[in-house]
Amino acid sequence: MGVLIFFAFLSFVLTQRVVELAIARRNARQMTAMGAVEAGQDHYKYLVALHICFFASLMAEVFWLERKPPQWWMAPAAAFILAQGLRYWCMTSLGPFWNTRIIVLPGAKAVRRGPYRFLRHPNYLAVVAELLCIPLLFGAWVTAAILSVANLYLLSVRIRVEEAALDEAHSSSSTLTRSKRL
Repeated sequence: MGVLIFFAFLSFVLTQRVVELAIARRNARQMTAMGAVEAGQDHYKYLVALHICFFASLMAEVFWLERKPPQWWMAPAAAFILAQGLRYWCMTSLGPFWNTRIIVLPGAKAVRRGPYRFLRHPNYLAVVAELLCIPLLFGAWVTAAILSVANLYLLSVRIRVEEAALDEAHSSSSTLTRSKRL
């Protein structure tokens, strides 16, 4: 029974990721058509590799090391559910601006609704929580530790790149606004 639950849960999460990638592609096409530009292409492949390694490591640890859910499995399950809520709140708040890539529309104002009223990068908080909680839910503490540390490093790179891209888009917006006034 435990194997079925693990595969059902893993299938659910992987299906979510495939749907989210399709949404991201649609949003990217829409934003690009409006003049948006992509930043951070150099590190994106490492984020993709990290997420692939995450799922491979999770499966390997659960099956080869025969990990079992801990007695306190409800704590990571609750945190996972909260992270899901946060992630979908982020996605709906950003609308067409949500993406797995850094795609910035020059002249667009920063989104300040939903969780973005409280945090600068709430979507990344959801990702951090998921990459920690999913393995802990099944007792895969090695995956939780190693991939969470790698994820934090990559997110530190990504956030710097994203902030620079947003600053550049904002400064080009200010330049456009100033030129229109002259």
